[in-house]
Amino acid sequence: MNKPRLATLLLLSSALAMPTLAFAQDTTEPDTQEPSSSNEQIEETTPPAADEAPDVSLPGEIVVTGTRSRNITKVSDQVISVLSTEQIARTGEGNIAGALGRVTGLSVVGSGFVYVRGLGDRYSLALLNGSPLPSPEPLRRVVPLDLFPTNVVASSLVQKSYSANFPGEFGGGVINLTTTAVPKESFLTISAGISGDGESTGQFGYSYFGAKSDWTGFDNGSRDAPPALASFFASGSRISDIDVDRQAIGGELVRFSRATLQKVGNLPVNYSASITGGTSFDVGDATLGVIATAGFSNKWTNRDIIAQTTASPDLSEKEADLRRVVTDNRIVVNGLLGLGAEFGDHKVRLTGLYIRDTIKEGRLATGTIATSGPNITQMFQDTAWFERQLFDAQFVGEFRFGNLGVDLRGSYAKSQREAPYETAFQYVRTNNANDPYGNLFINRLGQNPGGSASVSFSDLDEDLWFGGIDLTYRLNDRVGLSAGYSYTDTKRTSSRREFQFRASSDLPTGVSALRPDLLLAPGIIDFYDINLIETTESDPAFAAGLTIHGGYVKANLEPFDGLSLDFGVRYEDAEQTVDPVQVFAVPSNSGASTLLANSYWLPSATVTWEFAPQMQLRFNASQTIARPQFRELIFQQYYDPESDRLYRGNPLLGDSKLTNAEARFEWYFAPDERLSVAGFYKDIKKPIEAFAAFNDNSVVTSYANAPKAQLYGAELEVQKYFDLGDWMGPRRLVAIANYTYTQSKIKVGSGDLVEVFGTTAQPAENFFRDGAPLTGQSDHIANLQFGIENTDRLEQLTMLLTYASTRVVSRGPVGLPDIIEKPGLRLDVVARESAKFLGQEVDLKVEVRNILGTRHQEYQSNGTNRIDINTYDQATSLAASISVKF
Repeated sequence: MNKPRLATLLLLSSALAMPTLAFAQDTTEPDTQEPSSSNEQIEETTPPAADEAPDVSLPGEIVVTGTRSRNITKVSDQVISVLSTEQIARTGEGNIAGALGRVTGLSVVGSGFVYVRGLGDRYSLALLNGSPLPSPEPLRRVVPLDLFPTNVVASSLVQKSYSANFPGEFGGGVINLTTTAVPKESFLTISAGISGDGESTGQFGYSYFGAKSDWTGFDNGSRDAPPALASFFASGSRISDIDVDRQAIGGELVRFSRATLQKVGNLPVNYSASITGGTSFDVGDATLGVIATAGFSNKWTNRDIIAQTTASPDLSEKEADLRRVVTDNRIVVNGLLGLGAEFGDHKVRLTGLYIRDTIKEGRLATGTIATSGPNITQMFQDTAWFERQLFDAQFVGEFRFGNLGVDLRGSYAKSQREAPYETAFQYVRTNNANDPYGNLFINRLGQNPGGSASVSFSDLDEDLWFGGIDLTYRLNDRVGLSAGYSYTDTKRTSSRREFQFRASSDLPTGVSALRPDLLLAPGIIDFYDINLIETTESDPAFAAGLTIHGGYVKANLEPFDGLSLDFGVRYEDAEQTVDPVQVFAVPSNSGASTLLANSYWLPSATVTWEFAPQMQLRFNASQTIARPQFRELIFQQYYDPESDRLYRGNPLLGDSKLTNAEARFEWYFAPDERLSVAGFYKDIKKPIEAFAAFNDNSVVTSYANAPKAQLYGAELEVQKYFDLGDWMGPRRLVAIANYTYTQSKIKVGSGDLVEVFGTTAQPAENFFRDGAPLTGQSDHIANLQFGIENTDRLEQLTMLLTYASTRVVSRGPVGLPDIIEKPGLRLDVVARESAKFLGQEVDLKVEVRNILGTRHQEYQSNGTNRIDINTYDQATSLAASISVKF
């Protein structure tokens, strides 16, 4: 089923002039020319034109040298793609992850994780205004970009070639989001929208009561730990200790409002609203600005999933064969406050960002499990509440003292994820005519013929402190130097406590047929002495940390007109730790700890040769690293509701080392029009790959370092406008197309070993197949945007076509095929129009998404038989929004 992105009108914004451009203006002669700009410091955003550029804020500017025509992508000394406010708006996406999916070589996997050139999200670095962000996702250190509504983003920059001013964790590329800053003039914009799709809107789904405030995305306290459970957590006792009152704790865990799944007859229409305002004013010689935005969205999504596992190596027999209906109610609240000041050649920006993303989920599955008996019908009903929250406060100061530039950056970010009261119940129906209860679903709580009940509590808290200083000095128009230092300190705590109910064999079958809140009511628990055990007792909590000291020096030279050299080296010293947290009075330790203390010298160099007017060649080479993510290291089981899969980390993972090379031809044949062709190559030592196993009829994913891998490919991008002549007035056709071809191969030798926690070192062939592609890599990725637009006012009709070929989600268990995802072909149409109504400017937008009805498919196949792991239909969606500007 489709997850329609709720449209949010994009913010009109502009920004403080970036320092590099300030240098450029010192030597600019004609208005149509300027010195080559840095790839980081780019000035304000307006609707795209040949002589204007999006606002981009990044650390470690490259000092301006020489003179070239003003074009952001062209004059950059690195390989970049920039989406301005207007370009993001053309895609019509409601979050920045969707808009980035239109960039050459980028694909979006899962809930907003962006893959660059087929490399997983661990190889992509995400920054906000040049500062790192923590992630509220237990599975990843990288923030999911679907958390960022497009109305808080002024521009998005993707840099695919490494330069030393960036952190060393740079495999596929860096994605920098720049928030809105100081407006040129006062404005107020109010927006609202609705959307729906054929699989969700007006259809039945499953949910539960929860609390009256659930529609806001905030719990009213009903999901707080009850007294007996809170006292147990604080005591340091184990649930198995004699003095623990397990019946009292168990009697508090299952309530009708939190655990009883209900059928919702007609799922409502999705809706969203936002308000944005800004102003600027002069105070003496300084210009002060303020901008603020707030947004809210509420949407429902249904997924009717085929969930299977195999019982035979040839995939001819199914172990689990389930149909699972998942209904998500996703509520997003976001706000941004930006303060800016310009005084002389100095500029200061303060930014505060808040995003809260909540999912209220209900799941109901029915089907068979072969080992339980082919005639027994299984039923699983689950409820969940997932809160993700991100707060980020940033300071950016850009100061100019003649030819010397000093940039200061500091930020504090806090992310949280809470999942209280994840309930999971399994009922069985024997379908036995001789059984008086054979036509009823019963839950024997661990006794024959089956059934189970569990409640879990998860909590994640992460704090990230960042500080950096960058110095730049321009010796002359052709030589510039830069150097910088940055400090990053990340601390994460993660806990998961899961409790299972176990009944004795004398539990009456009639009682077993009760719904969850009655089956586990306090009176039933006490009378039948239903026990409570904790399945996460070995290591229920972990603490993780990552401290990085980084410094770099870099030079930018233009020895003669048309040739630019950018080279530098970065040094990084880092310590990464993961340790179990002792939560019990009597300590225990599985030994699942990690200590990675490494230092690296990471060189980079880029040569740009403008061998003919508007034509140039680029050559880039660099060395970078990729560190394992916290969750990949934590030996703790975690359930991901989106992939319907269990995950467990491997504390024995190590860093990956990458060698990168790229060559690119670029032709800028007209303003805002270009053609580029590139080839790239990467050699990866010890890449981190996901592998799968099947446990209790579920897919369990873990991680290991493969011996090495190689990746290579080519990119093609073209952007062209077509004048329609006088007969169509001020309208033109727009064509933007890109294609990426990628090949990757894991290299496995007969003597290679893999370390997985809990076992001795094993042959790598037990986990990885020589020649297999890297996980997440599609051979073919293509995007086409074709439409018509008015050059005098907002009037656009755009067709967006996206294609991605199959990619490996996870390595299959020994002897079984890999788990494959098939993204396929997707067609969207977005129409935008502005008009005057009662003297006010009104913008209208209509979106039709997934017109072809492309399914989501994850499966195993050997060419003859197929097992669908996570496959469901996605319907066409329709959205409409209106925005009024005052």
